[in-house]
Amino acid sequence: MRHYAILRLLLAGFFLYFAWPAIPSATSQVELVFWGAWLLFLVLVVGANFATLLQITKPPVMEQERLGHRQTLNH
Repeated sequence: MRHYAILRLLLAGFFLYFAWPAIPSATSQVELVFWGAWLLFLVLVVGANFATLLQITKPPVMEQERLGHRQTLNH
């Protein structure tokens, strides 16, 4: 399910598009720490989704493909 990773990358790009104009105008120390933490989190999100796209890591459990294995009850 690679489309979820692509959608998350697009959403991260969308958030960056709106946040970018506000980042250079940060004046106080609190604003700089906030934008630094936000950009660090963005890099982590983008990196994790690229790793999923390149199949370096396994996708999350809920996004993994199910095998056609059927469970039966044995009475």
